[in-house]
Amino acid sequence: MNKLKAFSSAMLMLAVMLAAAGCGSGDSSSYDNPIDDEKKAKLVDAAKDSGLLTGELENKTIKWLSTWDINADASGKKTPADLALFQELYGGNVKFYQCTDSDRYSKLDEYVVSGEGIDFFYAGDMDVFPKFVLKDSNYFTPIDSYIDFDSELWKDVKDSNDQLIWGGKHYIAVIQPTGDAVACIYNRKTLQEAGLEDPADLYADGEWDWNAFEGMLEKFVDTSNNRYGIDSWFFEFGLMNTIGVPPVGIKDGKLKSYIGTEQMERVQNWMYDMYQKDYIAIGVGSYGWESKPQYIAEGKLLFYPAGLYELYMTKDKWVQKFGEDVFFVPMPKDPKADKHYIPVGMESYAFVSGGQNPEGVAKYLDCKRFCCINDDARSVADSIFVDDYGWTQEMVDMREEMNRLGNAAPIFDVSKGVSADCGELLNNALRNAARGKPWNETFAEIDGTVSGYIDDVNKSAS
Repeated sequence: MNKLKAFSSAMLMLAVMLAAAGCGSGDSSSYDNPIDDEKKAKLVDAAKDSGLLTGELENKTIKWLSTWDINADASGKKTPADLALFQELYGGNVKFYQCTDSDRYSKLDEYVVSGEGIDFFYAGDMDVFPKFVLKDSNYFTPIDSYIDFDSELWKDVKDSNDQLIWGGKHYIAVIQPTGDAVACIYNRKTLQEAGLEDPADLYADGEWDWNAFEGMLEKFVDTSNNRYGIDSWFFEFGLMNTIGVPPVGIKDGKLKSYIGTEQMERVQNWMYDMYQKDYIAIGVGSYGWESKPQYIAEGKLLFYPAGLYELYMTKDKWVQKFGEDVFFVPMPKDPKADKHYIPVGMESYAFVSGGQNPEGVAKYLDCKRFCCINDDARSVADSIFVDDYGWTQEMVDMREEMNRLGNAAPIFDVSKGVSADCGELLNNALRNAARGKPWNETFAEIDGTVSGYIDDVNKSAS
């Protein structure tokens, strides 16, 4: 099975889940599902008391091009807290222009050329930067005139934003690094029946690392009796992201490859060793090449590393897939790393060239930042997990702990932002060790090519 195709399909499923079913371009008002009046009042009072969200907007509409709608949608999603604030304080509204994952950039190009005035675009897919802010690209515009990263609202994420400066300018507004990109999902009942300690307890005791992770696999896996180890199309990068360096990052304003580091060699060799021991379920024996998350609920699978979006749905749906006793922890710590690094997502946005209301986008993003830093506002934003998704408080607390880890040590991988070819090459090649190919062979095949891609982009920053 083509690994890239499977990975892309999984990401497309996420986009479809988040998208507003049946909404056409510019149609963002088809669904009216506001947060309740008590929560709305709590948000507004908190904002007014803080004095951080001030000023007015002459132009109330901001235009948003994406696969998913910020507004309430047909899935039952309510108006997000940050949007409710934008509506109440500034009279603002978001006009949604829908696209698919495959035509995001062709639609963007179409709207930029036509002068439609699309205002902002999601950058958290990690494929915007830096390739679309280079000198020969006219898609995005610097944001420094509209956002003050030294202000009270933004200073907590200034370092994260400063990691993504290109040519001395900010093009990406990082709202927050997120720790929910890849969690280690498991079923507590399965572990109890196997006599294994709960990873949540190991994490609380500071013992949740690669060694504990592999030790549990060693005790559990027995493929002849349908007891499998690790599944999902995300686990390779989930484990790689614990070493503290990305495959491609930015240092001193230039792209830098880290695939030749000792850390990358070590994690690749570890995954190769786990493959040799049959700890990796995909492709082992009769398991096949399709991911089987339902095996978590059935007690046949130990770990399913995936984004927490797998649990961002009503309880009946996540219980059907993972079981009533599902839980999750951060990916295990690299025992040789100086910190507990985990896969980090990036809630971030880019301002589109030719946008008609950058001031409005800046005000909306200020509202998003306020919901990150204010306790009352954050409690309203987080209430969706208990009220709508049926999470326990323990699940909410673990998600918060993962976000804390992500914010404490954000490592951004910009492989896909170098070029489409570079992103595809690394997405495939960095999985090879977990499929039985020694890392030294893969590294020899790709190092020169990756360096070439990076050198080409770095020349444009000179």
